[in-house]
Amino acid sequence: MASGELLLLLALHLTLTGLPGAAAALVAARRGVDSVPVLLGVGLAASGTVAMLSFWSYFGDRVLGETLSFFVVFGSALAVGWALYGRKIDPALLRSLATPLALWALGSAFLLLLGFVHGGAGDPLATSATRFSHPLPGDNTLPLYFAEWFFDNGHRGTAPDYASFLASDRPPLQIGYALSQRAFVWKANGLDYQVLGVVLQQLWIVGLWALLLAARVGRVTRALTMVAVLLSSLAILNGFFVWPKLLPAAMLLAAAALVMTPLWKQARSELWVAALVAGLCALAMMGHGSSIFGIVPLAAIAAYRGLPSWRWVGVGLLVGVAVMAPWSAFQKYEDPPGNRLVKWTLAGVVEIDDRGTMEAIVDSYREAGFSEVLHYKGQNVATVTGGTMAPIALRDAIETGELGQVVRALRTVSFFYLLPSLGLLLLAPFAMAVARARGRRNPAEWSFALACFVAFALGTIVWMLLVFGSSNDRTLLHISSYLLPILATAGAVVGLRATFPRFALYYVGASALLTLAVFAPSLDPPAGSSYSALSGILAAAALAGFVATAVRVQAG
Repeated sequence: MASGELLLLLALHLTLTGLPGAAAALVAARRGVDSVPVLLGVGLAASGTVAMLSFWSYFGDRVLGETLSFFVVFGSALAVGWALYGRKIDPALLRSLATPLALWALGSAFLLLLGFVHGGAGDPLATSATRFSHPLPGDNTLPLYFAEWFFDNGHRGTAPDYASFLASDRPPLQIGYALSQRAFVWKANGLDYQVLGVVLQQLWIVGLWALLLAARVGRVTRALTMVAVLLSSLAILNGFFVWPKLLPAAMLLAAAALVMTPLWKQARSELWVAALVAGLCALAMMGHGSSIFGIVPLAAIAAYRGLPSWRWVGVGLLVGVAVMAPWSAFQKYEDPPGNRLVKWTLAGVVEIDDRGTMEAIVDSYREAGFSEVLHYKGQNVATVTGGTMAPIALRDAIETGELGQVVRALRTVSFFYLLPSLGLLLLAPFAMAVARARGRRNPAEWSFALACFVAFALGTIVWMLLVFGSSNDRTLLHISSYLLPILATAGAVVGLRATFPRFALYYVGASALLTLAVFAPSLDPPAGSSYSALSGILAAAALAGFVATAVRVQAG
């Protein structure tokens, strides 16, 4: 497929995905909300809510689902027009809102074009499973498979399993997004779904921009952080292999913008913000259950920074239940048991059985005994650090003397192990410690970097403790919330800028270029394909546009 056709598909899915969120944000702005981070959170929450409504509408009836799809598009367009009519929104606010949308579009274009720079658009899901990594399982296909089932059948019957996974085993947020756009255009080979998946995973751009704005870090620091995450192994690999991992992280980043920053002082007194925070967290859970490992540290930080009222908590709980209860009912009554992944992660039970989650957890811990459980938790810690596994993989690759094998090993290590995935940025905490001893730091950026590291540490500790830790389910990066490595990256970049600002520019730039050098080559190109010079040029242009847009924009 030509690059121009890919970009047309990208523009279509950016528009269909972005319209509901843009409409909600602009309507809120017209009604007096003038905080860009809050408005971005409103937009993400509205987008996710539409996806969930689409899922339940198609589950009810295909005609209802298609009606909702068209109503949302045309209704959102009318809402945007109404919000802009009469110029009642400050033009400066509009420009501030346009920036993260432009970054989202440019980041999506960069990754899409880089992913297909060596062809493969004819079989996009297979290409995405090997483009930036070792061959990955069919998890990227699961949302498409079940979206097609619900589109054709709704609630009539039970969806056949996919590689032994039931429809109820994975939350439906990405399925809902696919269904919301299924009626407009949909290529049989899955290309539309692949493009949509890239667009959805890249929503982390909007969430992280909201967090950095709310934290009030400097313009250059903000831009450097955005580029560091875009050119990280996490965003490149998991953004193109479109399993629903980065999408829920986008929701949690928007929630973090309200919880981890000065906005919390006012946010914890506004009941409608309680609904927004709870909605974003619940939508993250509807994206992937591992989001709980990101929600726990956010809740702890919120409690430490100042507890909201009981009414605030009550509103949040009601919203969370409203979003999640229908899915829980579906798991229990429509397609039981729906707890396979939870038992796999928390109890080390891979085999399918009829036990409840708590029963399986209790049985597994009782059977293992104290000493074995302690060993398992130690293995969890070792896996997070890469232990001996990462060094052995790299050593074996180096001993082959083949550059391609070294690149493969670096990609594999980045995929599996949390701390090694941060690469050169692991230096940041040590640099911060040296700077603190010398008494040199930017107070605002220093505080935010520490908050990111605290959230990362809390989430990682909870994750290591809760994951059972046998050979079936150790703490490999892809079973955690991707909020954690994004916060670690943000903390590292902001921390370096707070202590050694000029050095941070060069060092973070070198880290990003190294990651790009590792992931740009196509090691396993599709048969009969070749590099597209035009795709490469357009990808470079999109990346340059992303950097330029992020750097030149003042805080909103």
